Amino acid sequence: MIVKLFKKICLLLLMVGSASWVMAQTTVSGKILDGSNGEALIGVNVLVKGTVLGTITNVEGEFKLNIKSAPPVSLVISSVGFERQEIQITEANTSGLEIILTESTMLGQEVVVSASRVEESILESPVSIEKMDILDIVNTSADTYYKAIANLKGVDVTSSSINFQIINARGFGSTGNTRFVQLIDGMDTQAPALNFPIGNLNGPSELDVESVELIPGASSALYGPNAFNGVLLINSKNAFDYQGLSAFFKQGVNHVGPNADRATSPMYEGSIRYAKAFNDKFAFKVNASYSKAQDWQGTDAFDRNAAFNPLAGVGGVNPGADRLHFHGDEAAASLALLGQAAALGLNSGLQATFRANNTGNGFSMLDYATDLPNHVVSLTPFEEESLINYGAENMKASAGLYYRLNDKVEASYLYNAGFGTSIYTGAQRYSLSNFGIQQHRVQLRGDNFFVRAYGTFENSGDSYITEFLALKMNEEFANQGGLNFQSIPRSQRYVEFLPPPGKSVNNILTSYALAYVQFLANGNGELGGLAPGEIGGLDAATRAQYELAAHTTARSFIDDIYNFAPGTPEFDAAKAAAINGTVPNGPKFADKSGMYHAEGQYDFKNEIDWMDLQVGASFRTYNLNSQGTIFADTAGAIQISEFGAYAQAAKRLNDFVKLSGSLRYDKNQNFDGQVNPRLSSVFSVAKDHNIRVSYQTGFRVPTTQGQYIDLDVISSRLLGGLPEFYEKYLPNPGENFYYDQGSVLAYRNNFFSTGTFDTSILEQYGDGDFESVKPERVKSFEVGYKSLINNKLLIDAVYYHSTYTDFITQIGVVVGADNGTGSVNPASLVSSSSSNTYSIYTNLNQQVTTQGAAIGLDYEIGKGYSVSGNYNWNQFIGGYDEGTINDFNTPEHKFNVQFGNRKLTDRLGFNFTYRWQDAFRWESAFARGDVPGYATLDGQISYKIPNMKSILRVGGSNLTNQSYLMTLGAPNIGAIYYISITFDELMN
Repeated sequence: MIVKLFKKICLLLLMVGSASWVMAQTTVSGKILDGSNGEALIGVNVLVKGTVLGTITNVEGEFKLNIKSAPPVSLVISSVGFERQEIQITEANTSGLEIILTESTMLGQEVVVSASRVEESILESPVSIEKMDILDIVNTSADTYYKAIANLKGVDVTSSSINFQIINARGFGSTGNTRFVQLIDGMDTQAPALNFPIGNLNGPSELDVESVELIPGASSALYGPNAFNGVLLINSKNAFDYQGLSAFFKQGVNHVGPNADRATSPMYEGSIRYAKAFNDKFAFKVNASYSKAQDWQGTDAFDRNAAFNPLAGVGGVNPGADRLHFHGDEAAASLALLGQAAALGLNSGLQATFRANNTGNGFSMLDYATDLPNHVVSLTPFEEESLINYGAENMKASAGLYYRLNDKVEASYLYNAGFGTSIYTGAQRYSLSNFGIQQHRVQLRGDNFFVRAYGTFENSGDSYITEFLALKMNEEFANQGGLNFQSIPRSQRYVEFLPPPGKSVNNILTSYALAYVQFLANGNGELGGLAPGEIGGLDAATRAQYELAAHTTARSFIDDIYNFAPGTPEFDAAKAAAINGTVPNGPKFADKSGMYHAEGQYDFKNEIDWMDLQVGASFRTYNLNSQGTIFADTAGAIQISEFGAYAQAAKRLNDFVKLSGSLRYDKNQNFDGQVNPRLSSVFSVAKDHNIRVSYQTGFRVPTTQGQYIDLDVISSRLLGGLPEFYEKYLPNPGENFYYDQGSVLAYRNNFFSTGTFDTSILEQYGDGDFESVKPERVKSFEVGYKSLINNKLLIDAVYYHSTYTDFITQIGVVVGADNGTGSVNPASLVSSSSSNTYSIYTNLNQQVTTQGAAIGLDYEIGKGYSVSGNYNWNQFIGGYDEGTINDFNTPEHKFNVQFGNRKLTDRLGFNFTYRWQDAFRWESAFARGDVPGYATLDGQISYKIPNMKSILRVGGSNLTNQSYLMTLGAPNIGAIYYISITFDELMN
């Protein structure tokens, strides 16, 4: 439908363009020179103001334009590193123009588009905005321009992989940020099944980036749903304005030094771009890039269950440890659960197993079942390195076709694609293996309007859940004979009987329990055997000694029998078998979801001169197609539609005050319509001194998963927050037994410790009813000051205060079975499975508040030297329920300082950046704990080789090689050292 609509618009405008086709009425030609040395400048942009018509200078610095309009016309002359000029042409045939461009620092002269969706001076922007232009991009001190975004004021970056970074602003950072919108050439880069941007995995290379603009804070009034904490806009180079051949190659190394997680590894990145225009009517560009590196490894043994270590008092290793980058230990159970289930006959097979085994001292192991302590025991894990693909690769391709229907309208088609392998840390560690995401865009634009349509299509490829792979490998090993107890010499046996093969990993935990009991019965040389129940009468210190020795013996036993090392045939065979299959039967996804979007905007600047007025509208459809591996779409793809419309008006009342306001309405098919206003004013207290005040709002639609997920994750089922899910799995909440998961955990601990069912501990979920998830909202007040002093010092300061309502979260509900008499069966609540435990998306009732401030300084010292820096303060004030995950995940204090000179000599330049942030608390579904503070130093030195039209750079990120963490659960990041060369056919 969107494509058909676009074709009709194209045809209509083509007819209009054809009807207005006349011979040129104005011809302009000339030459553009460098004011510092009189040399011709090539590749300078010459644009006819108010049109899409333009050209660039050739190798002689010459240009020629045929303009359909009669004079007067204005030419806008611009080139990177030079002052922008406007020249009025008053004669129909003007030739021999000689235009002199002077170098500019561009300090405070930037023009931005994203703040108001129209061009305006960055000094007069009504809201906070950050920008990186071409010079910032090519001279960045970071090893990639995308990582350099972290140096902007108010920005936070998380990294799950060497090639996967996520941008955030103003708190609530995450490794998959659904509160932030990223647009590349107007296209939303979110993965449709995830609803967060995928970093730069399908974005332009540094050869094709023209600018990067970032708005921190709520922006839904102009950008719609999920522009909640910020918007990032990346604009690529138009083929008309940036022509010629350019190429780039970088050779680097990482994992350097004696403390590295692996041997020093090479890394590569290469890009090529070619663009060409024909007769100023048709132009095209093509891009290709490839990068490869050995990723940072996850080696963190941080124990998520350390607070529950029953052996901490005697210095023992936690038997129920769940380590961040060791997988398989997520499978765990309380020994008391196994013991009580056997003793009370809650599991007849388990009871038979305990009864059939004698301890050798005249008792059955069943006699000792209630001596098993309420200690959680987990499986012995695999190191992440043996399970996940650390071969990070990224292949990207893009192409653009541009055609000027006339001087007023340009049609274009863009294709962007990214493929490869990366790692994403969400609720689990995901190996994004052989994934792909592609985008197609068609667009018409004029000086005062645009209309575009695009589609985003993702393919999960061979991506899988690493923890799920480890679980399936343990099951596969058991199925393939890992339980062949009879092959173990009798002298090595602790237990005469084990459950039969072909069962789940619970058999391994049962074997652990049996070995534990065997030790209690027989002891060792230092600790004598105990009779059933005798351990309960021991003093605490002696009991702790028995428990430590019993755990040590049991762990050694199951590791001898069940463990299989990476590199062995057994390991390789189990991995090869386990990795096949999709969720819930295997670890892989089968997602091929898509998103279709159409939008347009019209600026009334040619019709209204007493105010600025823009209107726009958008329509979007998600097509969720995971084949049941993520969503409830086994019967076919799920479609979600939403639309929005907005208007923005601005008026300069006098030389002192400019007011602006915008209003947007959005409607998603599953939720009530959302109205989002934005009001702002800019007070020009003096020339180049502006104070801005704004009130902004934003909203976040529950993600596609927050609406439609229906996923069995073995121990529970994840459910979307729409009524159809809880009505399907939890019907009639007032009539059935639905309990808050926290109270059920307390109930189980009591049962494991006492063997009795105390149902008074249980708490009915809420008021016994469920509420559909709804959009999250934010209201933000901001005041800022921006000034340029003596054309040397740029100051930008801001304070904000934000209030969030209907915060989207998840709640845990456990279902109890009816015992046949209208009461709950207490035994049905002692264990978790996907048939009785549910995690459902919903909203908090409390308001959440945050505040923060930032200040940035840029100073031109002289002779090309510049120094800049910024300080950022972000604070979570409060509003969460106790026990809710506090995912503010943002350091309270951080700063960076940059020093450089891109033209130290005619050929030599440099740039260095020092960045520091303090420690902060990280809380997510993956891990909770403290992230240490860190400081890094990035830098590069450049050398221009004019006769090769190339620039050689030597540099590195984290030059001091002090490894650091960006988030809890992320790998340690070390140094990258590199050398690169960039060729540009039109380089001046």
